[in-house]
Amino acid sequence: MDETHDSKLRSWVEVDENSDFPIQNIPFGIYRPKGGGDLHVATAIGDYVLDLAYLDDAGLFNGTVVEGTEVFHEPTLNALMSMGRKAWKEIRLVISRLLRQEASNGDLGNNKDLRNMALISMNEVEMQLPVDIGDYTDFYSSKEHATNVGKMFRPDGEPLLPNWLHLPVAYHGRASSVILSGTDIVRPKGQTKAPDAPAPSFGNSERLDFELEMGVLIGAGNSLGEAVSVNAAEDYVFGLALVNDWSARDIQTWEYQPLGPFLAKNFATSLSPWIITLEALEPFRCSGPKQDPKPLEYLRNTKDSTFDINLEIYLKTENMDSDQLISSSNYNYLYWNMSQQIAHHTITGCNLRTGDLLASGTISGPGKDNRGSMLELSWLWTKPIKLSNGDERKSLDDGDTVTLRGWCQGDGYRIGFGDCTGTILPPN
Repeated sequence: MDETHDSKLRSWVEVDENSDFPIQNIPFGIYRPKGGGDLHVATAIGDYVLDLAYLDDAGLFNGTVVEGTEVFHEPTLNALMSMGRKAWKEIRLVISRLLRQEASNGDLGNNKDLRNMALISMNEVEMQLPVDIGDYTDFYSSKEHATNVGKMFRPDGEPLLPNWLHLPVAYHGRASSVILSGTDIVRPKGQTKAPDAPAPSFGNSERLDFELEMGVLIGAGNSLGEAVSVNAAEDYVFGLALVNDWSARDIQTWEYQPLGPFLAKNFATSLSPWIITLEALEPFRCSGPKQDPKPLEYLRNTKDSTFDINLEIYLKTENMDSDQLISSSNYNYLYWNMSQQIAHHTITGCNLRTGDLLASGTISGPGKDNRGSMLELSWLWTKPIKLSNGDERKSLDDGDTVTLRGWCQGDGYRIGFGDCTGTILPPN
């Protein structure tokens, strides 16, 4: 860790202690003013967006690796992400020093014109999808989730299939339908087949679900034919974001055998707008679950490779005045960590590229109130969850809004991810 992680740091910008974006965070995203304008790279501090392109134009990044690169004027984070960890750390340090309380009379804090131009209320901006995502891989890395699903669908067999404890299971998802948080979700149509029906039928999905996930965004990628070792994997990770991988369970039940999810997952995957770097998460590094049997050599970490990130799921129906917490979990419940996922993904020589998204799979925990999907919370649609206004849900209805939240709790501050939200619309 370095000076940017000091828990005593405070900014000259007013930041509430429960804000997701204190000076210790320094996330990265893409925004434009609500009134229109160019897309720029920004960070967040409290309730404000700080435009890094304007700071760069003012010479505040002179002498760093980004001088003359125009990376903050790009419409996505990809150019910045491709620069590698050394550059990311250097940029973070410059931003941290500009925002510190003792810098209130410095190059940014004392420059009224620049401050008024670059520091913009979040109420006055529109966030954009932060990354141009070329490929999307969805893992299945929560032992509790996989066990719950196995118990529901194979009640007379072993919950976990024989390979699950030996490798991080995954499938390739659809990158084109990864969408920004806040984008509405149109209920999909497809083939379904009731257990007692003689043939499938076509219609609207009646078992629409959410999945609480965390997304890993790849920074500088590897070359084709070059495997990434498990202990070097984090050098390829730019940061993390919340992911809701919406799922049409009734479509999935009919189509997934023998190959896996297709139409049940390709209609929408929501991504939160701010990417939280591994540097911001470093103080919250922790060990994951004990792995038994011991993984093969190429999957063995020699250091702690997960983080203590609190996760929550909120649901609001059209008849509710506010959203309601329906489940909570933690990123460190995942059995297979991000380094193992990357090592396994690339062991064949597969080349990960800047902007690739690797989602964790549904993150469930050990308790009934730690389940990361409606499938589990309602236990295969047999036990509806009861909401504060008297509504009940086994799956999502039109008009329902799901919000995912995540944060790490520090000493007097929190590192938050912002909201990842979506509202269900009737089918077209």
